[in-house]
Amino acid sequence: MAVSLPRRVDRAALVGLLADGEVRSGASLARALETNRREVGEAIGRLRDQGVDIAAVPRRGYRLANPVELLSQERIRAALGGEGRRRLHRLEVLFEVDSTNTRLLHSPRPPLGQADACLAELQHAGRGRHGRRWISPFGAAIALSIGWGFRDSGFPSPALSLASAVAVSRALKRVGAQGIRLKWPNDIWFDDRKVGGILLELTAVEGAAAHVVIGVGLNLKLSAAERYEIEASGARVAALADAGVAAVSRNALSAALLEALFGMLAEFERDGFGPFRAEWEALDALAARPARILSAGDGAILGLSRGVDKEGALLLEVGDGRLQRFVSGEVSLRGVEA
Repeated sequence: MAVSLPRRVDRAALVGLLADGEVRSGASLARALETNRREVGEAIGRLRDQGVDIAAVPRRGYRLANPVELLSQERIRAALGGEGRRRLHRLEVLFEVDSTNTRLLHSPRPPLGQADACLAELQHAGRGRHGRRWISPFGAAIALSIGWGFRDSGFPSPALSLASAVAVSRALKRVGAQGIRLKWPNDIWFDDRKVGGILLELTAVEGAAAHVVIGVGLNLKLSAAERYEIEASGARVAALADAGVAAVSRNALSAALLEALFGMLAEFERDGFGPFRAEWEALDALAARPARILSAGDGAILGLSRGVDKEGALLLEVGDGRLQRFVSGEVSLRGVEA
């Protein structure tokens, strides 16, 4: 006698059924997914292992602990203006991925003047600067990467990190965030705490266009437990909810980020860092504040943060009044508590 085997449960579809936070019975979920209750239970267990908070309600079924607005390719496209749609070559919205940056780095580069974009609900290997792990709470964060081809293989300059941060700050202001500041070279801050970060990665072949991938990670909301987990590593974190954005559409925010980054890339390729320098310095969280530079070769250097030069290098005023110049990628910057 032939026995039909249940198909593997589509976890993205399962989360979609639970996204509104309402209770769904195991039987109704199994019917909708064309499987059985045991497979549903196992899929829920795997999702919990990945950080998706699904509660079991005795004798009733399952629900998400908090309703979520899932990322949607259709909704993001619909929220883009005409220029954003013209610049967008390919948009990919995934339920899970190792890293959105890695995904684009291993993809063909987009046509010049256009961008590819990738977003994901879950990242297994999200990373920040210097290979640090980036934690994105499910349903309460943005993990977004865009790929862009520069005509000049020697482009871009390190200042692209700073211009990207300016673009992100513009998008956050557009959705109502207040008090957003920037920390050299690629952190988004609120109240001296990190709301998000930017990771640039580059592949270039001499004589060919440089392929740059810009990764953006943002915290929208953080529970007390999530703050504790992240801050256990020594980082001080915040979320957009702390900056006055209590409720924001993740799809609308994603579209705002894409539009701001697309516009920045076109302007940066044409005019360099110049148009962004004054805006970056106006948002500099450590302007004229005591700071220290950490360098593998020279240890710690103390001074006053004095903004950036025309190429985006950090300027630090040291004890004898001299300005020392530091390039991102070589060193790390830390504030000094008063």
